[in-house]
Amino acid sequence: MMEQQWKQSLYVYVDQLNRGRVEPKSEPRRSAVKDPRFLLEQGERSRRLAEWYKERGITPLRGETGVRTLRTVRQTPSEVVAEVALHSALYYEKGGLNHREDTIETERLTFVRDGDGWEIAAVERSIPERSSMPRAQVEPSGRFSKWGEVVPAPQPSQPLLNQNIFGGIAGSREVRYRREEAAAYADRWWKDGNPEFETFDVDCTNYVSQCLFAGEAPINYTGKRETGWWYKGFNGAQEWWSFSWAVSDSLQRYLSGSRSHGLRAEVMERPEQLMLGDVIQYDWDGNGLYQHSTIVTAFDAGGMPLVNARTVSSRHRFWDYRDSYAWTDRTVYRFFHINDYL
Repeated sequence: MMEQQWKQSLYVYVDQLNRGRVEPKSEPRRSAVKDPRFLLEQGERSRRLAEWYKERGITPLRGETGVRTLRTVRQTPSEVVAEVALHSALYYEKGGLNHREDTIETERLTFVRDGDGWEIAAVERSIPERSSMPRAQVEPSGRFSKWGEVVPAPQPSQPLLNQNIFGGIAGSREVRYRREEAAAYADRWWKDGNPEFETFDVDCTNYVSQCLFAGEAPINYTGKRETGWWYKGFNGAQEWWSFSWAVSDSLQRYLSGSRSHGLRAEVMERPEQLMLGDVIQYDWDGNGLYQHSTIVTAFDAGGMPLVNARTVSSRHRFWDYRDSYAWTDRTVYRFFHINDYL
């Protein structure tokens, strides 16, 4: 009975978030949140979203937000602390075409009893997109997906190599980058991630590297984590993948490097110059350290890139990420066009 009561406040909160996404400047009809910091931040966010929609020339049509309780951290007769996953889908129109984008975010909510009802006293959000170093999610009870289900441990015993491709070896044949396959892989695994690979708390670059690999970008296996671009998995308890495979700034430096064969890219000046399977990286603080990676998977009616990502799982999200809690007005972008022949 108590769970049903506090979850009623949760559903009111979800409805408020969903309405605010579609009509960002509208006043909530009912609010379950009494956290003054959250309310202040939401007011500023609503203003920014309304301006962003206008600049993009889009008309929000409707939103759908589903919620799932991942775990109850603490529960007493007067207080409940719960971690939840919010899957938001936004439908919008631009240039006569309808689009849909998806994001899955996690929050920790503190519910307190207020008379006969419940209210949300605190909303806490981690911002994993601002972290630059991944940490493997290994727990005694097993590995878990974004939704909390157990997923099997990966079992690679040899360095991954594309079939019939020997990347990084002198004299290797040149291959064509398969953009459509990279984007299709990104759309298949954006939500929970491919269980054949290790999953990180900060998973964005691991995910983008998998997408590049699915597009037949050749592995450059050196056996040294500081060089090459490769993935092997775990060797016992030891991590065996290059930093460039899993760390945003390391991938940025790898793609910026000059080499005669293998995974190569050209830095572009504008996002509209990108193609399917290209990569965008994000320096939220403008200090030269890139903390987030995405891959281009579609384009809007104006020809602007839409991207997929993990960490905060996202599908067909507008490339500039101005709706992200990680975004700041100091954000710097790096646009990589992956070479057609590798």
